[in-house]
Amino acid sequence: MSCNYAEGLSKYDNKGVLGLAEIFDSPELVEEKCEQLAKMILASKHTVVHTGAGISTSAGIPDFRGPNGVWTLEEKGEKPTVNISFDDAIPTRTHMALKTLVATGYVQYIVSQNIDGLHLRSGLAREHLSELHGNMFVEVCTKCRRQYVRNSPAPTVGKKLTGNICPATGTGRACRGGKLIDNILDWEHDLPENDLQLAFMHSAMADLNICLGTTLQIVPSGDLPLKNLKHGGRLVICNLQPTKHDKKADMKISMYVDAVLEKVAKRIGVEIPEYRPEEDPTKLNSYTVQWNISGHMVKSLEKRYDSIIKEKGQLKKRGSTISIKQDREEMKRSYKKLKQEDHSSEESKTLSNPSD
Repeated sequence: MSCNYAEGLSKYDNKGVLGLAEIFDSPELVEEKCEQLAKMILASKHTVVHTGAGISTSAGIPDFRGPNGVWTLEEKGEKPTVNISFDDAIPTRTHMALKTLVATGYVQYIVSQNIDGLHLRSGLAREHLSELHGNMFVEVCTKCRRQYVRNSPAPTVGKKLTGNICPATGTGRACRGGKLIDNILDWEHDLPENDLQLAFMHSAMADLNICLGTTLQIVPSGDLPLKNLKHGGRLVICNLQPTKHDKKADMKISMYVDAVLEKVAKRIGVEIPEYRPEEDPTKLNSYTVQWNISGHMVKSLEKRYDSIIKEKGQLKKRGSTISIKQDREEMKRSYKKLKQEDHSSEESKTLSNPSD
């Protein structure tokens, strides 16, 4: 449950802006905006979707900063009245729509701040997903760094030992006695390198970045959707509360994300399937499915990234003061600087918050 996850994190005081009022567009305006969004997706060659806790609330998992969010209520000394277990939650219409939009080629990549594992459980392939804050259904070997899918949520959070041993002894490079840890970030942890690099490059390459169910308060996750703007890309935000980057967006849709995805999928001509347990990797025996991002995946995308960014004509050639490599490293440098500042003030802890 998101309450238990939040309680498992280390103590901190500043959780960002909490409990902002929700705003709803009129039904007529929602229809108009969904029509525009569908046209944007159809016109885009590279679309990236950024997801936050708001896409899982219809599954019964509370968000954190909404009017009934875990931290909003915690500030009042209360707990959510609806708080389903991660075991019992199933992917929402939004999760299933995104999985299908990826499979049909309308969306190229998903960048998620969520730890609930619902993208994984929808059947979305790892090669199309960065999980910046971890996954409750994944363990990591401290020795060989392989990641394994569990059939139940990890018993710990914060990269702690789970008591399990790495099973990699069959094919390929064996791991002799590596210990497994959860891969859920706590406040002091750096974001996973490969996930972050892929998220940054896809975001910068995108003709269209779409943000769903996130207030975009967290750095660097919340700034990734802006990376395409200097290359002429577009930004659409769908969230009921105000977000950090509303003024930078080409369009803001204030409506439930499930309703928006239903309307957009219909206009594109894509049918949203129901959740199928037989396609859920967590329904298999634990540790039979690996959940890795290989270095090869990163290097392969780097070549595409360089080519696409050059085509956009917004950067000078390599070796200049604004090289492509420097552009790619810009976000990592700024993040490391922010992390150094985090250790010197409680307020800055909201900048590297492990969930949205």
